[in-house]
Amino acid sequence: MSFSINTNTSAMVALQSLTDTTAELQATQKRISTGYRVADAKDDGAAYAVAERIRGDIAATQSANQQLGAASGLLKVTSTAMQNVSDQLQQLQSVTVKLADGTLTTSQRSQYQAQVKQLTNAMNSFIKDASYNGLNILNDPATTLVSVVNDGSGAYYTFNGYKAVTNIYDAVSAANTWTAGDAAAALTLTGTLTTTIEATLTQMNMFGSYANYVDAQITYNSNVMDAQNTGLGALVDADMAKESAKLQAMQIRQQLGTQALGIANQSPQVLLSLFRG
Repeated sequence: MSFSINTNTSAMVALQSLTDTTAELQATQKRISTGYRVADAKDDGAAYAVAERIRGDIAATQSANQQLGAASGLLKVTSTAMQNVSDQLQQLQSVTVKLADGTLTTSQRSQYQAQVKQLTNAMNSFIKDASYNGLNILNDPATTLVSVVNDGSGAYYTFNGYKAVTNIYDAVSAANTWTAGDAAAALTLTGTLTTTIEATLTQMNMFGSYANYVDAQITYNSNVMDAQNTGLGALVDADMAKESAKLQAMQIRQQLGTQALGIANQSPQVLLSLFRG
């Protein structure tokens, strides 16, 4: 066996092995501390780029769901107001039947007319109070078209508001002045009250359909985000059980490498024995 004072090949090999083990140990410790197999572009540039794109998609979809949540709130408030208006119309229909009775005394008619006025005033109040986040799509909006971000791609879902003051309140606001003949005419199939009730019920159905779509889209977006998060985890998450076992192995290898380097560094000392007397 040959030895050299200037070049210790065994020590060089041991040092290189220890360096590799230390680097691998550091990588394992990073995975355990961050929970990620790919924590940054240095770990795996291609995988990290894909992961960042997915994270962007998730963030965009989450933002869309927040906007849809606001639209859902608006539609719920609107539907509640319309339900209250519908209830008032049903009561108005009942009182109008009484107003159509030509045998009423002047006092009785006045009482019913006062009741009608309260009902129509309540309708107007419900319509004008149907605001959510500063938006009212019943109080004769300048435009009845409402657009909300539908998903992370920026697509829109569009639905219509309703000019309830014009189409409902204005149609029956003078009901407190109806004569017996006016009341009877309003109750016919083509009469003011009948058509107003039908239009209100139709619009309530429309708002219900809008709300169902928005709620379904929120659920769908949430499911998409769950799938994206699952895929993202498979791409970048560390297998903690595997990494923990690997950490122990690396620590042992590091200890052994340190010992091997120490032994290799002692080899040149053998040369000294050649000069001992």
